[in-house]
Amino acid sequence: MEQVPVYTIVIILFVVLVLANSIRILREYERGVVFRLGRLTSNNGVKGPGLIFLVPVIDKMVKVSLRTVVMDVPSQDIITQDNVSVKVNAVVYLRVVEPEKAIIGVENYLIATSQFSQTTLRSVLGQSELDDLLSQREKINHKLQQIIDANTEPWGVKVTNVEVKQIDLPQEMQRAMAKQAEAERERRSKIIAAEGEFQAAQRLADAAKVLSNESSAITLRYLQTLREIATEKNSTTIFPVPIDLLRPFLKQPGQ
Repeated sequence: MEQVPVYTIVIILFVVLVLANSIRILREYERGVVFRLGRLTSNNGVKGPGLIFLVPVIDKMVKVSLRTVVMDVPSQDIITQDNVSVKVNAVVYLRVVEPEKAIIGVENYLIATSQFSQTTLRSVLGQSELDDLLSQREKINHKLQQIIDANTEPWGVKVTNVEVKQIDLPQEMQRAMAKQAEAERERRSKIIAAEGEFQAAQRLADAAKVLSNESSAITLRYLQTLREIATEKNSTTIFPVPIDLLRPFLKQPGQ
């Protein structure tokens, strides 16, 4: 059996090595930005998904994921417009829509977006009052999303949503807000009680007008009151007698 020359084995190994370095497989959510001698290739240099062939030594490929990235914005010290010091953190949802810009336009689009999100969070929330931060969070989230998305667009990054997660208030402010909420609840309870007294007084005034116009109504009400007293099984029954019934007996002889 004839022995295979050594140089043939070397050539075969070289070809296998070249093919191994030339073939790339990209997943459905991945894209490859291909540089040929340092320049983008045709079709904006973006390839994938599937099987990708590269020219050995000449072509270099950088992978980019198109999946949505959930990025935490670290807690930021913020002084609101009404001079209240708070700590606020947020979360940013973003994804790459133009891979070539994400690689060429900025050195690291994730770090750049994170840093810009932090500065935008401090800027926007610093222009708002504390009550707006607590009650109009959806409006603030929408404003943050618009600003960050507009500035990351040149990097090929789309910011789909921004959510303020937590607002940490100082202990003194928490106690003051608790007192304010308690005072507000007490005010509402007093207003409701006063409104009930007012409505009851109105009803009594209307009932008095009806009774004053109908003399028989007073007698019926009088008998109904006696019935209610009798049904309670009291040992002592108070029997009110109108003074008009006693006046004939109170007259002195000769008058």
